Amino acid sequence: DCGVDAVAPTAPWDEWVEGVEGTELEAAGPLNTPTLKTPPGAPHLPLLSINLGSVVMAFHLVFGSILWVLVVLSQTVQNLKIGNDTRVIFQGFTGRQATQNAQQSLEWGTKIVGGVTPGRDGEHLGLPVLPNVKVAKEQLKPDATGIFVAAQFAAKAIEEAIEAEIPLIAAVAEHIPLHDILRISSMLATQSKSRFVGANSPGIISSIGRCRIGFQPLPTFSPGHVGIAAKSGTLSYEAVASLTRAGVGQSLCIGIGGDTVSGTSITDALKVFESDDDTHGIVLIGEIGGEAEIEAANWIAEYHRRTSTPNVRQKSLGNRRSVPGRFQSRSLIISSNAAKKMIHDKGYHASNSTSSNEKSAMIAVTISRARRCPCIYASPGSEWRETRSFPVNYGQGPDRQTLKALLEHTGFEMATSAFRIEFNTLINDLFHIFKSLEAVSLELVVTRSPSNDADHSGLHVIPERFVFDDAAINSAQRQTHLLEARDMTIPEYQPVELEASKHGIVYVKLTPEDPSANIGTLVNGAGLAMNTVDALAHRGGRPANFLDTGGKATAETVKKSFEAVLADERVKVIFVNIFGGLTLCNMIADGVMLAFKELGERMRVPVVVRLRGTNEEMGQKMIAESGLDLYAYDDFEEAAAKVIELAKANN
Repeated sequence: DCGVDAVAPTAPWDEWVEGVEGTELEAAGPLNTPTLKTPPGAPHLPLLSINLGSVVMAFHLVFGSILWVLVVLSQTVQNLKIGNDTRVIFQGFTGRQATQNAQQSLEWGTKIVGGVTPGRDGEHLGLPVLPNVKVAKEQLKPDATGIFVAAQFAAKAIEEAIEAEIPLIAAVAEHIPLHDILRISSMLATQSKSRFVGANSPGIISSIGRCRIGFQPLPTFSPGHVGIAAKSGTLSYEAVASLTRAGVGQSLCIGIGGDTVSGTSITDALKVFESDDDTHGIVLIGEIGGEAEIEAANWIAEYHRRTSTPNVRQKSLGNRRSVPGRFQSRSLIISSNAAKKMIHDKGYHASNSTSSNEKSAMIAVTISRARRCPCIYASPGSEWRETRSFPVNYGQGPDRQTLKALLEHTGFEMATSAFRIEFNTLINDLFHIFKSLEAVSLELVVTRSPSNDADHSGLHVIPERFVFDDAAINSAQRQTHLLEARDMTIPEYQPVELEASKHGIVYVKLTPEDPSANIGTLVNGAGLAMNTVDALAHRGGRPANFLDTGGKATAETVKKSFEAVLADERVKVIFVNIFGGLTLCNMIADGVMLAFKELGERMRVPVVVRLRGTNEEMGQKMIAESGLDLYAYDDFEEAAAKVIELAKANN
């Protein structure tokens, strides 16, 4: 994934882990997922084990000899160390969300010194309001900024903060267009003053220093010595809550963010924790489908080799029930005919299949999560076997060296001059499609037909899967014409899932062939949603769906979520599992009651509700006083047990 000669593991994650030399596997408690036991001779230090599901990692083991390289802005990593002296400003300061957040953070002890609202001068919450970040930098001398603006305006706000050289920039908005973040990443790579956290992140918080730049649920946190870095916001809250209940406080909690490209990686967080005297143990929460966790494991292995008294310990938990080949995120996949037309419009011959006498290669123009930039993957032949990756500068596109290396790796370097020229032109055209139409991934097969004509290239293209960023459509109203090209034959675009997506809900029907899958789930946050499915399944339950309401769930969103879950006739009980940060528990309670009121007889099944986080007491009281046939719990174990009991009784 990093532009070096490396072959990615082709086996599933759990099979690959089982093959790691010098390790053993044991059950990881309630989730029944693989745990790496300390190899003989490894140092033994206090172990923090938290059952979180998805992928929760804080490792010190060597995960093989695969080469993964991260290009980091090492000069800015230490900007992540915040505390009681950190001077904070808010962008979008006078907005409703920022105002509410600032009031809470000020009461908690965060040193907010003012904020920015474009074109305004004055006061807000007794603090100065300034018209732009440059002026705020000159007058307020901030160390950090929290960006509380809508997704379509977030990129401009982030860029303004970078130009003003604010040391730490945290962006919390969901659904910022992916290519906006790619452009920001290319900006960050050219400077050494600003560190970016996010996007789609709960932010960053120091329990010891009582400094919050984000929307984490404050009552959950307690001061202590465990550092946390998490891709999932809701799972980070679960980790913090579990630690706090066990009497273990936290030092620094870094929200990596759930987007494809993040400003700060898990490895960056580890570098901060390593040099932080307040951090004595670490919890890492990753996700399936990326290399960041492997990269972090390799960093920790190297750390143990060079450190006589390491303080990093681990528990590794893996998601086992993700649907293979499914995008559990917000992406737009176009039909094969639409992909062929894109290729044809660029002047290439688009085929449906290869013939036995054709030489072929796999090509994908996509994104390197580790390098935070576009990347071209290539493999000779018609399958992904000897895969190499070639990073590409977002602003400039593929250079001559990259094109030459692609020809060599695919085995086309000895082709005719006409083929090589057309191949290079094709790669440049693919990158143009990728950038101009804001793609996530363009996968295709390139073939060369035998020909004795030196002027005939014989190049043919077979589009495999073209995926585009629907945040560009929904947040910024760009690329809207792609909606007409959606591939309506794939599972992602079944009627229930499409209707849910209109309301910002990600719904995935699980094991549709299994009639015993009878537990509906309604959860906020993809990480917590996957964790909920895993935990229920381990306890003997049969989850029927994955459902993420999104971070900005409203009462109407919750009602729509119930409609999606109840569309599956297998569902005999619904589990509402909420850990609110940005999501308000009282809003979820409103939505539950709205669903009962407006869906009437359709609410035919028992509902178990667990509310934690922001405004949890208010939400729990509303549920308790509603008079509805609901089962309300605070503890996950109790709630899960009740769900499974009801599922078995009503099956």
